Amino acid sequence: MEIEWNLLLRLLVAGLLGGLVGFEREFRAKEAGLRTHFLVALGSALFMLISQFAFNGHFDAARVAAQVVTGIGFIGAGVIIFQKNAVRGVTTASGIWVVGAIGLASGAGMYFIASMATLLALVCLETMHFLTRHYGEKSAELTISPVTSEKLLEIMKAIKAAGIDIHSFSVTDSVARINIHMRQSKLEEAMTSILEVAKGLTVEIS
Repeated sequence: MEIEWNLLLRLLVAGLLGGLVGFEREFRAKEAGLRTHFLVALGSALFMLISQFAFNGHFDAARVAAQVVTGIGFIGAGVIIFQKNAVRGVTTASGIWVVGAIGLASGAGMYFIASMATLLALVCLETMHFLTRHYGEKSAELTISPVTSEKLLEIMKAIKAAGIDIHSFSVTDSVARINIHMRQSKLEEAMTSILEVAKGLTVEIS
């Protein structure tokens, strides 16, 4: 019974550590959240336990671990999205891959290493979120309709006054598309200025 409790502890640790990373992703409204990361870590730990204890002493744990690494790659690829010439979800996919490794480490009983890997992952994610939010730059596309040439000029003046670079713009059938580049910290201020000028118009940002 002692060994069964030991195995249960490994599963619990794997799920807990994976869930911590998943909570951070879900808190940031990313593509995969707590449930996905929890299940990936739990499944990875379970595969490790099966490879170690389910074959009556005749096992190759490294072989199963290698298959888990490959399999996690397919899950990670599923959360990567290519949209409007931008790739999204790579960080979340990397997080799932790391959580798989954390699950394998927990399943092998390497609690300290698994805990440190979780801590480092969370520190990295939170630090980069802070730096990106305050100092990072962002490209976006504004879609404004219906717009006249006079109103478009007013909007573009407001954009430049907010300290935002305009990369390009086009107008088709009274629909203006403006590609802008700015610091993320200026996004809220910029949108407020644009919405004030574009009252009565439909404004979308992507």
